[in-house]
Amino acid sequence: VSYIYYNNGGCIMNEFKPIKTEKINISIRIDSETLRNIDELATKIDISRNEFIVQCIDYALKNIEQHTKT
Repeated sequence: VSYIYYNNGGCIMNEFKPIKTEKINISIRIDSETLRNIDELATKIDISRNEFIVQCIDYALKNIEQHTKT
């Protein structure tokens, strides 16, 4: 979504470009205690288990790149 801002501080939405991202179903094996922790945290912040796991993986991948650059 892009915006046009006016001098008086208001803005209007200029255009909306929906993006479809490809999702692939996978299966993983995970320790039962880890799964309980994931479920508790996801419930606490009111997101799905899947979304929580995806965000954790994204965070880990972004942060591991900082430590693996030579």
